[in-house]
Amino acid sequence: MHAVIRGLVVYLVLLLIFRLSGKRSLAQVTTFDLVLTLIISECVQQALIADDQSMTQGLLLVLTLVGVDILLSVLKQRSPALQRVLEGLPLVIVENGKLRQSHMERERIDEADILQAARLHQGLRALDQIDHAVVEASGGISVIPTVEARRTAQA
Repeated sequence: MHAVIRGLVVYLVLLLIFRLSGKRSLAQVTTFDLVLTLIISECVQQALIADDQSMTQGLLLVLTLVGVDILLSVLKQRSPALQRVLEGLPLVIVENGKLRQSHMERERIDEADILQAARLHQGLRALDQIDHAVVEASGGISVIPTVEARRTAQA
């Protein structure tokens, strides 16, 4: 019965923390958000199975981690320079239909990755149909089709 009560307390505290921390869609989740979630799961795991002291420490750690995450997100909104440092900048990997190899190497992206994003997001099949492709700060690839490719898609 003790384990059930611990589980219920942890569940309710986590529900409250995440409701207060704000909403973010799954599409906006960054790599760091995933790492933070894994760290939180480790803290909660200790709170669920160890003694009462570990429950308090685990929930305090979760509050600290989420609190720092919220603080950084507020600071990033107010400081574009901090946002660039913490999240990076978008990087053009295709410009006017030409691959920018140095940028692709820096991001560890190859032509197949670009073509996959072009197919998924724009229905494009060839590199010559891509005007620009950008690796966004989130890590996703945005593809802008050429004027001709847009006309063909509309026809």
